[in-house]
Amino acid sequence: MSAYFVTATGTDIGKTFVTAGLVRRLREIDREAHALKPVVSGFTREAAVTSDSGVLLEALGQPVTDETLDAISPWRFAAPLSPDMAAAREGRTVDFDGVVQFCRDAIATHRGTLFIEGVGGVMVPLDARHTVLDWIAALAVPTIVVAGTYLGTISHTLTALDVLARRGIKVAALVLNQSTDSPVPPAETIASLVRFAPIPSIVTLQRAPSPIEAKRAFDSLLNALS
Repeated sequence: MSAYFVTATGTDIGKTFVTAGLVRRLREIDREAHALKPVVSGFTREAAVTSDSGVLLEALGQPVTDETLDAISPWRFAAPLSPDMAAAREGRTVDFDGVVQFCRDAIATHRGTLFIEGVGGVMVPLDARHTVLDWIAALAVPTIVVAGTYLGTISHTLTALDVLARRGIKVAALVLNQSTDSPVPPAETIASLVRFAPIPSIVTLQRAPSPIEAKRAFDSLLNALS
């Protein structure tokens, strides 16, 4: 099994869209794929179907039930905050060692390609001592970094890439998910990024892509991962 951690430069950038798209595309070409989002905040059972976990289960061809939710997202919190804050609202904490072991067990168990979707951005706190960056480093798997094309994304993206590099984490690909308020064409953003960071592969996802555009983009991303 090959495993990738899907992270981002911030929250609501498109991690779930990218993760679900990769899973769907692999299944379309008859390749085994699995996805996890172990930690999720802003979750309510009433809106489970449209939650990040629900979207991933749909991509996997599975129903949204308490059992399937537990299987891919065991740590679910109601408040739409960073996991440490969301857990504290419920008198709970995120079990960092448990999260890491849950992912390691999945890597050892599942065949095909496994995508582990993080929560928020690279430096989001999970508990009092650990961030998503620590989670990625503990798993020692390559990352797919999702970024937007909004004003400020160059600084955010270079910062994320820098902290990943400092921890020796391999970036398999950077996905630029086009923002609604993009001030410049994605090509100009890419030109700026590559002047400052060695990025092995960059794939651009258009805003609301057509099925053909989405297929082409996800095929490019899968080729970058192979």
